Amino acid sequence: MSNFKGILYIVATPIGNLADISLRALEVLKSVNLIAAEDTRNSKVLLNHYSIQTPMTAYHEHNEDTKGRYLIEKLQQGESIALISDAGTPLINDPGYSLVAQVKLAGFQVMPIPGACALIAALSASGIATDRFSFEGFAPRTSGARRALFESYQKQPSTLVFYESSHRIVKCLDDVVAVYDAEHKISIARELTKTFETIVTGTVQEVHQQVRDDSNMQRGEFVVLIAGFDRKQRKADGLTDDDLELLGVLLSECSVKTAVKLAVKLSGQAKKELYKAALALNSENEAD
Repeated sequence: MSNFKGILYIVATPIGNLADISLRALEVLKSVNLIAAEDTRNSKVLLNHYSIQTPMTAYHEHNEDTKGRYLIEKLQQGESIALISDAGTPLINDPGYSLVAQVKLAGFQVMPIPGACALIAALSASGIATDRFSFEGFAPRTSGARRALFESYQKQPSTLVFYESSHRIVKCLDDVVAVYDAEHKISIARELTKTFETIVTGTVQEVHQQVRDDSNMQRGEFVVLIAGFDRKQRKADGLTDDDLELLGVLLSECSVKTAVKLAVKLSGQAKKELYKAALALNSENEAD
């Protein structure tokens, strides 16, 4: 392994409240030779607040290639660099992946300095399951693409998490209503850690109505969380048309025993209910 001549620190910064920064992050920002910031004007507010005089350079999606080479040269010269985004943890829906990959390939150490992250903050306070989730960055811009995304997650057990902007939040929730059942659980978190922080959790119908009726709820930066598919609830509701269609396909190729076994794994439904349905379908087929 080559000798490390410099270290790239991935430093999380506050997502709103400037007090939400760690002592370690402040120490690193003060001690490195250079800070690579997504927007130096935005980051200057944070640095001035904590009297940090470290030089900055802009690193964003439009100069990743050229600035990446420049930063690696700095590391080769023995300098250490801190990468920060406009808010939260770098690389989480922000530039930086290309730089981290290049730095590691060049043989230098990449060290995370953890801290604030909007999606994790929203998850922790949403009241929606956190044991398994999928993050999609910002939701697609068009209604058709958004609905396709939601439809792809309808049967997934993981919580769907994504960011949304103020000028699209209403239309986004319109699409949620069009795809999900009215009683499905959803949460929206806006302006996290800021003065007008609001976290609302309820049914799709309730949250949609609340946002549409209150113009204040349409302002700010949003994290949207949609609960995953609840297999236990599905079992309580009985077999669906999709379950029966799946079972019919399996019965056309397998024995009742094998079809039921596979259907249990694929649908999450109770074996007893599937077995009864399989016998009924077999009887119908024999009658035909």
